[in-house]
Amino acid sequence: MHKTVIATAIGAALILSACGEQKAQEPKTAAKAAAQQLASDASKIAAPADTKKDTKKVGNVLLEPSPLTFQAPQYDLITKADFMPAFKAGIKEHSEEIAAIANNPEAPTFANTIVAMEKTGAILDRTSRAFFQYSGLLADDEVQKIEEQAMPMLTEHSDNIYMDPKLFARVQAVYDAKDKLTDKVDQRLVQHYYDQFVRAGAKLNDQDKAKLRDLNGELSKLATEFSQNILKSFKDDTILVTDKAQLKGLSDDEIDGLAAAAKTAGKEGYLISLVNTTRQPLLMHLDNRELRQKIWETSANRAQSTNGPIVLKLAELRAEKAKLLGYDTWADYVLADQMAGKPAAVYSMLDNLAPKAVAKAEHEAADIQKEIKAEGGNFELKPWDWNYYAEKVRKAKYDLDEAQIKPYFEFNRVLNDGLFFAMNKLYGITFKPRTDLPVWQEDVKVWQVFDKDGSPLALFYLDPYARVGKNGGAWMDEIVTQNYLLDGKPVVYNALNIPKPAAGQPTLLTFDEVVTMFHEFGHAAHGIFSKVKYPSLAGTSTARDFVEFPSQFNEDWAINPEVLANYAKNYKTGEPIPADLLKKIRDAATFNQGFNTVEYLGAALLDMEWHSVKAGSKITDVNAFEKAALEKHGIYYAPIMPRYRSCYFSHAFSGGYSAGYYAYLWTEVFAADAFSYMKDHGGLTRENGDKFREDVLSKGNSQDLMQDYINFRGQQPTIDALLKRRGLVD
Repeated sequence: MHKTVIATAIGAALILSACGEQKAQEPKTAAKAAAQQLASDASKIAAPADTKKDTKKVGNVLLEPSPLTFQAPQYDLITKADFMPAFKAGIKEHSEEIAAIANNPEAPTFANTIVAMEKTGAILDRTSRAFFQYSGLLADDEVQKIEEQAMPMLTEHSDNIYMDPKLFARVQAVYDAKDKLTDKVDQRLVQHYYDQFVRAGAKLNDQDKAKLRDLNGELSKLATEFSQNILKSFKDDTILVTDKAQLKGLSDDEIDGLAAAAKTAGKEGYLISLVNTTRQPLLMHLDNRELRQKIWETSANRAQSTNGPIVLKLAELRAEKAKLLGYDTWADYVLADQMAGKPAAVYSMLDNLAPKAVAKAEHEAADIQKEIKAEGGNFELKPWDWNYYAEKVRKAKYDLDEAQIKPYFEFNRVLNDGLFFAMNKLYGITFKPRTDLPVWQEDVKVWQVFDKDGSPLALFYLDPYARVGKNGGAWMDEIVTQNYLLDGKPVVYNALNIPKPAAGQPTLLTFDEVVTMFHEFGHAAHGIFSKVKYPSLAGTSTARDFVEFPSQFNEDWAINPEVLANYAKNYKTGEPIPADLLKKIRDAATFNQGFNTVEYLGAALLDMEWHSVKAGSKITDVNAFEKAALEKHGIYYAPIMPRYRSCYFSHAFSGGYSAGYYAYLWTEVFAADAFSYMKDHGGLTRENGDKFREDVLSKGNSQDLMQDYINFRGQQPTIDALLKRRGLVD
């Protein structure tokens, strides 16, 4: 019963900032020996070809381990009709396995209780993993209906396990004797299980357990509705432009992409779809102020009628659940098992940074207002003006135009000569395309990752383009989590949302998209390099306010001079990016960071305030609550709205990051400090990479997370490097 089974059962399809994780796990039961042998055999050859002699559908492939490399899913054989039968079979199998553990007549031991639970739930793991991929990447009406049916079943199944008094009695007995275990990782696994049971209500009386079951059912239902409303919004909240002249300022490639999107949607004209943040990329270049305002307002006000009532109810019910479990607020409950520990620590960090960020943003706004005036504008800076005029200020200040640099950031070159090059330099790993493995959508690519000694290490999938039915943002998922207990080999994917160009056109990236690609592979590396025995403690199964550390650390390699020089080449001529343009990119790295930081802090503080509400409090107006919360922390600044407003804040209300969005800043402290340390000790070297891999990336949650960092760095992180990274100090 690894974390992945239960996390899925309570609907934790995590979306990480720009990123998210959906966790699922891998096989066992009757076919376990065969699966282990398959994985063992696969590890002995360089790049095994998965023969597909007969791809004819035979039965439900979710019910058995995949025969493909490292048990990669058989995406060509999975159908939507498989999911509900597999969910039912998985819950039945898992329930029987758990019952056998709970009713074991032998005295409870680490092996027959804790390790036994680690080995359960193969079908449910496999099904959940595949389904939540579909719901995040290929959602349609049928998938959403399956989700509506499955979530109550999964929630009830989770409650049945955690509230089973016989099972918990065995966990309690092992926990009480955990100090007798000689292995520290075994002790940590026992602590993990005990904490999970207690936090899920195992110690409540029968009456309160019944109340908690009702709350869990309602919370699961509401979170599902919230998520589905967001997907509907991506489809419905679009802007159709019929006059091409209104798109002045966009490149021909961008306009062609909008025309292709309209055609795909069966419309005439140019279709503008929203990304999941308040800020919309097209606002940087659109000359038409009226259209900019329309796009921004559509973005900022989306899903209010559908998700507004859900936000209010979720905040109310989470507060009730926290009180039932003995906590003052939902934030107190969530943070109790995170690195931050208590809400006060989070508020202190955010509030300390807020004045510096607002001051920086006000300085940026003054420069923008001057630019507006210089162009003859007689209006006050509004949110839909910021990025348009900020880009002009950037051009003037750094002589840097986004249109100048995009030709040097062609997708395949960034991926192969940038990201893969940097990972080879740091860790010695190499990537070989696997065109023989099935994928879930035609644009998805697969690579086999080989370790520094040439041995097969993992599979890496990349789903690069935005499309209807795909969640916004970018995220990483462990399709199969590494672990030695079940011989699990890492199978991971990254999902991005790059606008797909018109047919025959190259995919040219903004520098933000380049950084996002590096960020998400930081998560992938965390999963790929895991060397942990137990699934529940392996890979990215860490505290949320640690899991973003490897990804944010990986971002900075995108701007490393050696890496940039290797991938930043003109897609037409192959000429390297000119040295003066490269210098401008580096000099402009902290540009607009006041805006970025205020935008982020606004969202992080909104998340904390919604989840600091005490049980019994009545909130009736989402917008009024937002404004009051931002004003309370001195972060309300009219030209800059939070990165996510409440009604489309998936992290906080459906993505498993409630009272957790602060984690990006918390871990950026680690990332900036670590990168600064590495830079001072030789930078992009195998010695540095191997040390980071061994001390941080390989450990999962198998030991104290702060100790992992200290082992690497020699001390706890300081905030100094973060302030410099964001340009908030000189």
